Amino acid sequence: MQDMLQQALLQDTSFDSFSRAKVSMSVSDPRLEDNPIIYVNHAFTQQTGYARSAALGRNCRFLQGEDTSKAAVDRLREGIQAQETVTVDILNYRANGEPFMNRLLVTPLNDDNGDLRYYVGIQKELNANHRDEDAEHINKQLSEVQDRVEADMSMIIGMVRHQTNQSMQPAEYAALTRRIETLQLLYQEMKLSDQHSNYDSIHMGSYISRLACAIGHTYGRSGVRLNLQLEPIDVPMEIASRVGLVASELLTNAFEHAFDRIETGLVEVRMSQLSGGGLRLTVSDDGVGIPAAMPWPNSTTVGGRMVTGLIEGLEGTMQLGRGAAGSYITIDVPAGAALIK
Repeated sequence: MQDMLQQALLQDTSFDSFSRAKVSMSVSDPRLEDNPIIYVNHAFTQQTGYARSAALGRNCRFLQGEDTSKAAVDRLREGIQAQETVTVDILNYRANGEPFMNRLLVTPLNDDNGDLRYYVGIQKELNANHRDEDAEHINKQLSEVQDRVEADMSMIIGMVRHQTNQSMQPAEYAALTRRIETLQLLYQEMKLSDQHSNYDSIHMGSYISRLACAIGHTYGRSGVRLNLQLEPIDVPMEIASRVGLVASELLTNAFEHAFDRIETGLVEVRMSQLSGGGLRLTVSDDGVGIPAAMPWPNSTTVGGRMVTGLIEGLEGTMQLGRGAAGSYITIDVPAGAALIK
């Protein structure tokens, strides 16, 4: 299973363009043997010098070396075994053998039943010039990122909680990576970096534009055009994360399935503000269309359950339409959505 996971995620390297947050992040799966890493962002590869292909499928201890403090390793191990959040300053080594001091925060993520599903590692390199106030800033930044990641990853876990290791296929591991990357792009839009962090709202037009272009780059082909008509709308981060995940599912589905045996086509994304507040998002294509006899969203798939759950959580509505060519899906999110958990 670990080999299948690694192969699936290695195929998804095009999403590196998503992961530009300056805080390094990794996700590991304790349900697999030796708790291997299943996801790293671009900042992780830059910080450690290890390519994604060299990190996936391995326990994070490969970053340790000869002079790594045993006390720090023991503290980290004890926190993980106790399934508690733990923060340590630990000496790690880059791929070229160069040592660096790393402030590492590891937090467990549980599903709705309280069962452990993943560990998220968030890390920031320290240097000899860091003053006490710098350390406090780093701690605050890591804590902010942890809160955001924990909330968003918990939402994803809730949507896929019916999936088990035994039933997951390689494509579904890659889909999990894509969903994490969709959130990473949101964190980038939030400007979670050394200079800025934790904005209260998101420029939704910019976020959807970058999300659509990244998915189009990864899943599209030369004959399929992408057209965007997006009004500038600011929305709270919680709503942005859910709408972004819905858009990711719809766009990926369109690029992967709408143009079967068709050389050319158009995928279009429109977003506008409703007169009473809130927003309307429409994803359309002029491809083969969703067959009338096919249930949609498909409740037997992870993506179908996610879209349904996310829209319900936003107190929104979703409508599927079939045109002369292709299909269009319209999502309405009311102003002041209550965000049902």
